[in-house]
Amino acid sequence: MGPDRDTTWRSERYDGSSSRVGAPWMRPGGAAARAITGGAGRPPCYSPAVPETVPHAGIQRVIDAAARKGVTLQIHVFDESTHTAEEAAAAVGAELGQIVKSVVFVAPADGGGLDPILCLISGPNRVDLARLAAVTGERDVRRATAREANELTGFTIGGIPPIGHIRPMRVIMDPDLGRFQVVWAAAGTDTAVFPVPPATLRTLANAVVMPVTEDRVMVTPAQPEGATGATGLARPAAPRQNAGA
Repeated sequence: MGPDRDTTWRSERYDGSSSRVGAPWMRPGGAAARAITGGAGRPPCYSPAVPETVPHAGIQRVIDAAARKGVTLQIHVFDESTHTAEEAAAAVGAELGQIVKSVVFVAPADGGGLDPILCLISGPNRVDLARLAAVTGERDVRRATAREANELTGFTIGGIPPIGHIRPMRVIMDPDLGRFQVVWAAAGTDTAVFPVPPATLRTLANAVVMPVTEDRVMVTPAQPEGATGATGLARPAAPRQNAGA
């Protein structure tokens, strides 16, 4: 982990004026994050006093997509990766369930090619392919490869956001995300995230809320300590998954 950044930040406005804002959001352990906000008609840059930076092109696409629907996002950019759901939860000090995993699936398109389907999934959950096939009516749906995900969304795995893609796609949202007042989603790179209420996320992504994840089993006394998640339910151990897959 690199050294902490200057905790005083400057907001550069379109009219050339500057205003001082308070210390940025700090990740646990003291590493600072750059705060970038944006809205319609004012491409912004919240940056450290030295040096000045501009949003990454992918981040700007996310900001612009939200602005087109009248929503201003606050982007948090970290020195370290938020590639996995676990890393993102640790960075923002949230529950794993508050992390939105953007997982890309594909189905054969009429006339050839692939139709993308984006699943916005709560951090500890995993997509059940059979349920996804039933919900979408796509019998041959499968998870996209890293290359396919990049070509279909314009973003790389680990930083795929729920909005701002290079082409329209169907979006399905995990109902478990609605248990939280705020959730955190990837913002276009593997070091950038943004907080958003689930209802706003659903609107921004034009998502349909449907249950497409694997079932969990209830906790029993025989299960080891630490086997449960935020919901009090347990699942078998699984490999870490990308926050922006």
